[in-house]
Amino acid sequence: MSSVSSTSATTGPLTCGLSRAAEEDLPTTIFVFGASGDLAKKKTFPALFHLFQHKLLPKRTRIIGYARSNLSREDFFERVKSHLGADAGNDDIAAFLGLCLYVRGRYDVPDDYVALRKVAEGQESALGAEGASRRVRVYYMALPPSVFVDVATQIRHTVYDDACTNRIVIEKPFGHDLESSRQLSKDISALFAENEVFRIDHYLGKEMVKNIPTLRFANVFYEAVWNRNYIANVQITFKEPFGTEGRGGYFDEFGIIRDVVQNHLLQVLSIVAMNQPRSLGAEDVRDRKTEVLRSILPIQLEDTLLGQYVASADGSKPGYKDDDTVPKDSTTATFAQCVLHIDNDRWCGVPWVIKAGKALDEAKMLIRIQFRDMPNALFPSLARNELVIQVSPKESVYIKTIVKEPGLSTNLAMSELDLSYHKRYQDIHIPDAYATLILDVLNGDHSNFVRSDELDEAWRIFTPLLHQIEAEKTAPLPYAYGSRGPEGADEFARKRAGYKRTGLEYHWQAPV
Repeated sequence: MSSVSSTSATTGPLTCGLSRAAEEDLPTTIFVFGASGDLAKKKTFPALFHLFQHKLLPKRTRIIGYARSNLSREDFFERVKSHLGADAGNDDIAAFLGLCLYVRGRYDVPDDYVALRKVAEGQESALGAEGASRRVRVYYMALPPSVFVDVATQIRHTVYDDACTNRIVIEKPFGHDLESSRQLSKDISALFAENEVFRIDHYLGKEMVKNIPTLRFANVFYEAVWNRNYIANVQITFKEPFGTEGRGGYFDEFGIIRDVVQNHLLQVLSIVAMNQPRSLGAEDVRDRKTEVLRSILPIQLEDTLLGQYVASADGSKPGYKDDDTVPKDSTTATFAQCVLHIDNDRWCGVPWVIKAGKALDEAKMLIRIQFRDMPNALFPSLARNELVIQVSPKESVYIKTIVKEPGLSTNLAMSELDLSYHKRYQDIHIPDAYATLILDVLNGDHSNFVRSDELDEAWRIFTPLLHQIEAEKTAPLPYAYGSRGPEGADEFARKRAGYKRTGLEYHWQAPV
């Protein structure tokens, strides 16, 4: 087994959002369960490498991959290296791999976990940290939910060390509905204390999502109008330009609401809508988010529009049910548009539109806050002001504003006040969301993780709708691969949420 000491890496461009080294540089062992899988290969190990490159891992760190696959040390290293990035230096990669090792083991066999514990203790001994109380063990579950409880049980009974700080990271999906989510929470809470559990939703690690509290609570002109008196409606949109790409059988078990809406987008909504927390402490922030979720009424089917993509107009892209792994009679939605209502003083009467879809016309995730019409306006009310926070693909904040066209004309035009991050912060590298969240785990910061009561409220909002859709086999509307979505989606947003599209000719483009 490798026991190479940590090697200093050359620091690259200044990294936005990763300013703190891990907590007190305590000796740390990071276990990656499911280390041979796609999630670990594409997300977990690249995020750990990113932290290593920027000297943000504890100086005495070991990373132990654990999975059932029969991989040699060299095979494991090849998998880890495959997604570290084309610009990763060979010296950095070699030094990072010196922190990593692989243990083969089954997920339901106690003896295999005994062997894993012995490997970990050997690594801690090599670091001079064996038996020290000031140690950290992180258990990252890059695993399917079907084995969460089994693996967590084996960890708690065999690998968990009462003498050190233990933290377990659980990936979504957190259950299938309210009942299964509560059972999962009950099973995990019987093994780990809530302050040891980190339910990771990578959208909470995205730069522009983390920027929302600052934008609101550090700028008087935003917070002053952040309420029902000035805001007409809010839209949160997630668009993917590709379909299930051969993973339709897996996706068909969940659908777009469980896959994206109930977790990622509802978490974003809670941050946009929450009242100011008493402090930036994790529990104060999560208290406010949960407060918002408790005020949301369960979604009704009449406030929901569902779609399922078919082949593209030119026939070059297949439809959802053209995937051999998808049942030919599937009614699973690949597009959903829901209107939510928050029953509190700040937001009463303001519709919130959450929209997500696969196989659409572009890749985009944004928050669109549309303001009310000007009362007694001197000028024709041709369009509404909007504040748009674009989370991806290019981080930006812009305000759609009506101005007079330059020159002798008195015509009105829609323009924008624009903060595009790739132009304003050219020397700053914005890290992947997983890197920021793993750093939070290492620092014991729960601010950007989902608490059990938040999760409970999120499922309360969506479970009745999901059960009704499944019981009635509600047929989704067809839409062509590469289109904007089902016909009538814009009209649905207008009727159900009062959204007004721009009356003036306008299309925002990110500056080059």
